[in-house]
Amino acid sequence: MEISDFYGRRVIVNKHETVDVANAQKLPTMKVGRRQVRCLRCNHLSDRRTAALPNGQYYCRHCIQLGRVSTLDQFYHLPEPNQFQVKRPVLTWQGQLSPLQSRVSAEVSAGMARHEHRLLWAVTGAGKTEMIFPGLAAALKRGERVGLASPRVDVCLELYPRLQKAFANTPIALLHGRNPQPYHYRQLTICTTHQLLRFYRAFDNLIVDEVDAFPYAANESLLFATEQAIKKNGGLLMMTATPGRVLMRQVRRHQLAVSYLPLRFHGQPLPQIKEELVTGWRKQLEKGRFPRPVQKQLGEWVRSGQRFLFFVPHISDLRPAREIMAKHWPGLKLRTVYAADSERLAKVQEMRKQEVQALITTTIMERGVTFPGIDLGVLGADDLVFSSSALVQIAGRVGRSAKRPTGKVVFWVDTVCRSVQEAQRQIRLMNRRGRKLKDEMSAL
Repeated sequence: MEISDFYGRRVIVNKHETVDVANAQKLPTMKVGRRQVRCLRCNHLSDRRTAALPNGQYYCRHCIQLGRVSTLDQFYHLPEPNQFQVKRPVLTWQGQLSPLQSRVSAEVSAGMARHEHRLLWAVTGAGKTEMIFPGLAAALKRGERVGLASPRVDVCLELYPRLQKAFANTPIALLHGRNPQPYHYRQLTICTTHQLLRFYRAFDNLIVDEVDAFPYAANESLLFATEQAIKKNGGLLMMTATPGRVLMRQVRRHQLAVSYLPLRFHGQPLPQIKEELVTGWRKQLEKGRFPRPVQKQLGEWVRSGQRFLFFVPHISDLRPAREIMAKHWPGLKLRTVYAADSERLAKVQEMRKQEVQALITTTIMERGVTFPGIDLGVLGADDLVFSSSALVQIAGRVGRSAKRPTGKVVFWVDTVCRSVQEAQRQIRLMNRRGRKLKDEMSAL
């Protein structure tokens, strides 16, 4: 291993091994109490009996997917030295921000310079990524180490090429569980939030995208990892279109600064959700057919060549939905995708490249991915798996292109439900705020 592999990280080393790293701090991996054992990587508490290894040793089952950590090991750590060669120009992005985006971007950039904790609350399609470019560039010019994390690997894979183009002179690390490439020390790191568990006091500024998304939201270990990954006086920027109660409470109590943008980058409103009642749709699905309104809408999309996403509540719904579509429209190029799909990344890339017309998906595609010019439908939008914030995010996949800022969003439900109504209410509220902001800007 290179000495830089230990900068700002805690590397697991067996206590019986010797690693030649000058001045490395050797830190414990577990704290053993009378009844419980605490993992010092993920902060998870385990009962001693369930965490026991032979010979009186213990391990953590909670974060074992990152490699086993046990009392047989120790952490090797070197403080982050910020040993970077900054090549100019740092920002190679040639795009332009709108006046509203520029105002929010300036707030974010100033907050990052002060290393404050801030929430960037912007509607889906507002251009959050582009708005952080100036702040990122300024941080890199200052020689800071910066991390950009997301709960979803799909988001990381979409961000990586965009940031490579925007910061062409800055080497970027991409870290996620499916990446076979070894770790490399970089000034700018894009990673899943689980990968933050490997870092310790590394980042001068850390940006966490989609903070309300599963599995990050309300995950105590990942929240702990976030705090551990930034330096003691480091900055934290959290980004989302649908902040939860905890974040909003912190904003109201002035514990968290906030930047707010209720308009998309092209200035057009969010697409409205059309709700259609399809009673007993699951029984019809089991009989090999869609309800008539679903069949009609899908037929329109297929015949016109319109690309679309088709959301279903559960993995078990994917196969029957695919078989029905394949039966009725044999020439339709479609794929199914879910979180544990081994071909998930390739299928998403096919949709991006417009090699398929339709993607049948679970909630894994609810956020963080952009397919310009699509429409979408949600079958069983009243299922408990779809929260109101998830439904807002799903609707936000449509209308993200300036060339086609509109599109159709249809939610098919078995019964009228609160989560769909709440999603509709949130979108109407955002659009009203957006119109008001546009009017204010026009009056200046």
